Amino acid sequence: MTLQDFIALSPILNLGAFSLVTMLAIAFRRHHARIAVFAFMSCLLTLATLPWAATGTPRAVTTLLVVDGHALLYMGLVLSATMVVVALSYRYLTIQFHEQEGVEEYYLLLLLATFGGLVLTAAAHFVSFFLGLELLGLSLCSLIGYLRTRRHPLEAAVKYLLLSIAASAFLLFGMALLYFESGSMTFRGVGAIVKQAQAVPGLWLGGFVLVLVGVALKLGLAPFHMWIPDVYQGAPTPITAYIATVSKGALVALLLRLATDVGALELPPLVHLLSLLAVASMVTGNVLALLQQNVKRLLAYSSITHFGYVLVALLAGGPAAAEAVTFYVIVYCAMTLGAFGVVTVYSSEGEDKDHVEDYQGLFWTRPWLAAMLALSLLSLAGIPVTAGFIGKFYAITAGVDAGLWWLVFALIGNSVISLYYYLRLIVTLFDEEPAPEAIPHGRAVQPTQAAGWTAVFSLGLVASIILLLGVYPEPLMELIRDSVSNLLMVGMQRP
Repeated sequence: MTLQDFIALSPILNLGAFSLVTMLAIAFRRHHARIAVFAFMSCLLTLATLPWAATGTPRAVTTLLVVDGHALLYMGLVLSATMVVVALSYRYLTIQFHEQEGVEEYYLLLLLATFGGLVLTAAAHFVSFFLGLELLGLSLCSLIGYLRTRRHPLEAAVKYLLLSIAASAFLLFGMALLYFESGSMTFRGVGAIVKQAQAVPGLWLGGFVLVLVGVALKLGLAPFHMWIPDVYQGAPTPITAYIATVSKGALVALLLRLATDVGALELPPLVHLLSLLAVASMVTGNVLALLQQNVKRLLAYSSITHFGYVLVALLAGGPAAAEAVTFYVIVYCAMTLGAFGVVTVYSSEGEDKDHVEDYQGLFWTRPWLAAMLALSLLSLAGIPVTAGFIGKFYAITAGVDAGLWWLVFALIGNSVISLYYYLRLIVTLFDEEPAPEAIPHGRAVQPTQAAGWTAVFSLGLVASIILLLGVYPEPLMELIRDSVSNLLMVGMQRP
């Protein structure tokens, strides 16, 4: 490896080094606040290395990783979202653990999961793909069950562990079939066999379908979505936000590179499969969200729907698809961090505020929290002057340009259906505050606590992004256009 290789890999290497330093710091002296600040600064300093890494890109570092504008943009998204999660986690953990020991490892696991996410964004080989995914998944499994004295987090952790095992089995079997047919483990090498052959080999197609099933399990696409609501509900709320944004954002980055390098969107069987996954995800997520009285489960089913929208943009193919997918994922991360951030801040001692009735009349007691949640929900619904509207418009435009009319109509129809459950929760925020005797037994109102300044700053920043991208998205669009250009060029030059 040369100096330029190390420069290109500097974000991944830096975060790996910071993770080791965090582990040593915890071993020498435990201190919740210091470790939390160090974890935040680790992500911030790694984020600051991205412009330096960009000077040596695009660059293939061995056959395992490709560091280019696409990878660096998603690295920035992963690191930024992790910083918000760290900021939201400090007060949450302080309340949940009541100053008990054992909090500091939480931040080490967060850094290791983020390290796996960074590897995924640059993966160009099935080995780096699998290693990054496993590092992310194993760290998340521990984080989901981190509140180890409670039943729901442990139950969610077991379910996520079983999901990870199933997804890994599908992925490994699929990779074995692809290697058998192509003799290569690189994405481009696996795609080369299809371009050279007059017909798609059956084993190759079966292998790629198995890989897609593994990715669909991790993304929570229907009909592989059954774990999503249970894990979202049972996990600590900041980790729910992390799963919904960081892990899924890294996977979308990988899926974009995999589909482009392999040329998956040029094969009708794979296009039909992805189209079915998109429609099933949109319909299933919306229909089940209509029935929910739990805010975390409602947002879980909403996430299934939104990744159905992402698949519609992906299926458009070409430059418009890569731009629309990336813009939508960035917007989705901001909206979801805003919604789960409010749930995190509003969580009471000993129990999350995750039922719809907990938010009745919230505007009259915590107006800034209610306004933040309402803004996030309006953006998720795609109301104009919010980032969600621009994201959906971008996805619809890409679908129309590609002539995917039935998918576009499905997207529009499901967006209309989703208005009901988003607006229902928003109306609840402005209802009259319930009388004490009307509150269900065991759900007594806890004394109002002031939110930490880190949480206030993080949510304020997220709200600003949602509004700014809703009225002036052009700078981000230009950045995305420049970043994905090399990805598309490599895809077109596929051997």
